Amino acid sequence: MDQVESNLRETVVYLSGVIGARSYRQTENLLRSAEYIEHGFSSCGYGPRRQTFTYGGNTYYNVFAEVRGTGAPRDGLLVIGAHYDTVAGSPGADDNASGVAGLLELARLASEKPLKRTVRFVAFSLEEPPVFMTSRMGSHVHAKGLRDEGAVLFGMISLEMLGYYRSEKGSQLYPSSLFRLFYPDRGDFISFVGNLSSRALTLAVTKAFKECCAMPVESLNAPSLIPGVDFSDHRSFWKFGYPAFMITDTAFYRNPNYHSSGDTPETLDYKKMAELITGLYKALAGI
Repeated sequence: MDQVESNLRETVVYLSGVIGARSYRQTENLLRSAEYIEHGFSSCGYGPRRQTFTYGGNTYYNVFAEVRGTGAPRDGLLVIGAHYDTVAGSPGADDNASGVAGLLELARLASEKPLKRTVRFVAFSLEEPPVFMTSRMGSHVHAKGLRDEGAVLFGMISLEMLGYYRSEKGSQLYPSSLFRLFYPDRGDFISFVGNLSSRALTLAVTKAFKECCAMPVESLNAPSLIPGVDFSDHRSFWKFGYPAFMITDTAFYRNPNYHSSGDTPETLDYKKMAELITGLYKALAGI
């Protein structure tokens, strides 16, 4: 657990502390981030690849690596992804250096002991505005590529803001007061969120996670009309008929530093992040 925690912190500090803001206009910072992620994959023995795409006359890169599973290929490919860009002016420690850190740690753990399913780990560029929720997102480009290749997917998991937790009463907000009847009012849990079509996948991973990890987890499968349900890269995979959900600390419903200059490395809880990633790896090994 100590190594996981240390590695998570190192990645978050490098992306958000050393490189800093990584908006779509900051192509040099995005390239440095892509190179760091490639190095992370390579250090685990992977042969990372870049998927190149353009927007507004600039070139951007999705970086991905794959580890073959121990089970039958018919089990389908599991895609785990996280975006590495930020909004302008934010160093993006939680949004989304935390997700990239989790991605690289899961890749390291899987390189040492592969899961039953073949896993593709993908770091996406361009999730944030002005391309947010459009076909110009890096995740949309990648999902379309998989569809065009005829890939069979077991599902996709988006790692979207994993590091901010609070234990004070009333620290967890929701899109409606009705949620308070069913969900905690303290922001000390992790959330698995998907659409109705992805319910089976979400519940399977949630069940497996609860069986091997004591960290509180709440799941929700709901229509996109509830604000936040489709606010990440999993949405791109829905567009091509793939089941997908996101793992999130609930972003602006909890973290006051969301999309601001205050989203810095020292605001995150790396011990809880390590507990999450270790538990998630064990959960994925069981499905």
